[in-house]
Amino acid sequence: MSHHIIEFRNVSFTYPDGTAALRDVSFRITHGEAVGIVGPNGAGKTTLIMLMNGLILPGGGEVMVGEVPVTRKTLSEIRRKVGVVMQNPDDQLFMPTVREDVAFGPSNMELPPEVIEQRVDEALREVGALHLKDRPPHRLSGGQKKAVAIAGVIAMKPDILVMDEPTAGLDPGARRQLIEIVKGFRHSRIIATHDLDLVLEVCERCILLHGGAIKRDGPPGEILLDAQLMQESGLALPLSATV
Repeated sequence: MSHHIIEFRNVSFTYPDGTAALRDVSFRITHGEAVGIVGPNGAGKTTLIMLMNGLILPGGGEVMVGEVPVTRKTLSEIRRKVGVVMQNPDDQLFMPTVREDVAFGPSNMELPPEVIEQRVDEALREVGALHLKDRPPHRLSGGQKKAVAIAGVIAMKPDILVMDEPTAGLDPGARRQLIEIVKGFRHSRIIATHDLDLVLEVCERCILLHGGAIKRDGPPGEILLDAQLMQESGLALPLSATV
């Protein structure tokens, strides 16, 4: 299942203002892995996420999805394989109803209407939001918006699910619901987050970024519960480790 693999090969990226966001980053994520990307503000997490489906392109090195390089020419194919849920669901929800929002991606894939409707229902059911189908997105709670944004990505049936700060702004109940949604996705999952407890619960691998480079890559418990490493990286221990 090579299409479920995402690989960074010596990737660097510098913004137009001269900010070096990533420096010579290399890693490989394979089928079914759940990987947490952690690091302090400015470490390069969001840049990494945007490179994964071509929202930006590397300044050096190469990003691969399966055997396909992420380039301007391959963007449509890459975005069918890699689904990204952005931190703010309002960036993804813009249609009059939830149904239309979730149908937007499949519609752009030129699927038959009956297949689109089936995908919408399946995706909303998977995130526990089928009852919201006819609601306007702007009338939803923060947790409901997150669920619908995820449904919109799932409806496209991506091989790889990428999420940027998925639990940001959620109350404890909505956070627990989101964790169960992420656990239920059976393909590759990549989660960039400050929620270290989420990584401990959901992920079997953790990549720690610091200063635009990979500082550590390994089991979450070995990285996130290392007090000295966390302090050196500008992070605090997970809340579960301090109570």
